Amino acid sequence: MKKSKLMGFALAAVVFFTGSIAQAQTNIVEGAVASDAHTTLVAAVKAADLVETLSGEGPFTVFAPTNAAFDKLPEGTVANLLKPENKKTLQTVLTYHVIAGKFNAKDVIALIKKNNGYATVKTVAGAELTLYLKDSKVMVKDGNGNSATVTAADLDQTNGVIHVVDSVLLPKM
Repeated sequence: MKKSKLMGFALAAVVFFTGSIAQAQTNIVEGAVASDAHTTLVAAVKAADLVETLSGEGPFTVFAPTNAAFDKLPEGTVANLLKPENKKTLQTVLTYHVIAGKFNAKDVIALIKKNNGYATVKTVAGAELTLYLKDSKVMVKDGNGNSATVTAADLDQTNGVIHVVDSVLLPKM
């Protein structure tokens, strides 16, 4: 699968997460489009030209930030990322939320426990995320040391699984 296809898939997955979509009957992009809580993510996926890629074959695991997660970013960040001249950066940010393969919550927790409490995973963007548990919740730490909490897990789609997160994850750039 081409890197651009992987990046697209990642974005679609990121876009989806709400529990209002029928699980395992839609792909990641279709699910995201149907989610009122992921309109910012969908807009970003479209601006990054990742819709086709994310509608493709997986499987992928997506940590999908909600609109509220995007609202936490400094003012102007989202608008700046959506500019055509920042398309490559936007693609990197979106695919940073995607892991190749399907990892349900039980798989993520098992990986964390197997690695003494902290599991490092490579994203489709090529950078790493660190997974760990805090107060029985799965946490995802980005390359800058900021963490997001998984607020909804195991939203199965035809091409992967989505885990909703409460913060946008950013790679070191």
